[in-house]
Amino acid sequence: MLKAKDIMTEHVIGVSENTPVFEAVELMAANKVAGIPVVNDDLALVGILSEKDILRLFHTHEEEMEKPVSDFMTQPAIYFDENESLPDVCDCLINNPFRRVPVTSKGKVVGIISRRDLIRHILQLKKETPG
Repeated sequence: MLKAKDIMTEHVIGVSENTPVFEAVELMAANKVAGIPVVNDDLALVGILSEKDILRLFHTHEEEMEKPVSDFMTQPAIYFDENESLPDVCDCLINNPFRRVPVTSKGKVVGIISRRDLIRHILQLKKETPG
C-alpha cells in the first residue's frame, strides 16, 4: 500500500512562528504556494499558514503586517506521519476544506502533500496502466 512518503513533496517551504506575517506572505507568493507549515526551532510542526488565514490582512492596518505568523496560523495543524496510508491522506483532503497537509517523521516536518500532488499521482497511475 502506498504511503504518504511515496508522493509527498520533500522540498518544503516553511516559516517559524516568529516570522513576520508579511514576510511569510511574500515567501508564499514568490514560491507560488497556497500554504506553508509553521515550525519551531526543532522543526516540529506547530501550525499551518494558508491563504485563507492571511486574507484578513486585506482589512488591516500597516502595523498588523509586522505581527508574527503565530497570530494568523491555524493550529493545531492536521498532519500525517510519513508512513500513513495514502488513501487516508486522500480521504482527509476530500473531507476537509484545506488543500494540503504536512507530513512528519519523528515529529519533524519532512514533506507536504497537496491535492495537486494526489492528482498528479492519479494521472501517473493512469499512464502506467495498460489498456
